[in-house]
Amino acid sequence: MGKANAHIFQINMLLKSIKSTMRAEFIHPCPGGVSINTNSVLNTSNLNTIEKYLKSINGTGNNKVLAPRLPQSKSYLKITGIPYIQPNSNKLTSDNITTTIKHLELFEPVNLTAKPRVIKASPKSDMAIIWFDIWDSQNSSKAKLLINHSFNFGRYITTIKATNMNPGVPQCYNCWKWGHSTFSCCAHGSRCQKCNGPHKLEHHRDLA
Repeated sequence: MGKANAHIFQINMLLKSIKSTMRAEFIHPCPGGVSINTNSVLNTSNLNTIEKYLKSINGTGNNKVLAPRLPQSKSYLKITGIPYIQPNSNKLTSDNITTTIKHLELFEPVNLTAKPRVIKASPKSDMAIIWFDIWDSQNSSKAKLLINHSFNFGRYITTIKATNMNPGVPQCYNCWKWGHSTFSCCAHGSRCQKCNGPHKLEHHRDLA
């Protein structure tokens, strides 16, 4: 992109013509295109105006300009209200969660950054917390659509809540304590996933 100042001037004139208060400040090349710094978060109208200008530049064909998009960031969320052990006596998995939310209208505009993570709420709890991250805009518009909403997971009603970055501290699947992995656990014997008793899950009904 040559004549950066001239391009910034033209873009701002067009934005002003649609009565937008947003202004472009810098424009510079980046891998795969150009990056435009603005004084506030753009909306759809602003993006369309900038796209039309880029397509109008001499020598730039419509097929050479990809639709502009806002920078993406991560929003951190969690789901509560689902038992860790399901009615079929299997542990809740990230695949269970992913399959469910793929079929929910609430999650249609949302893209996960990775598979959800399922952990126990506490060693003695039979409930799970599902941590999941989504690709979002700078003003967290997608997260705002999800926060405090509920949905059905089987016969359970779950709630989506905002959270900070999900914890990277490991949880041991032997003693169910935080801070170390299963392979480095020093506990003598396993603990039950349901009651934290000194027995494995398959013996819960016999020994609990």
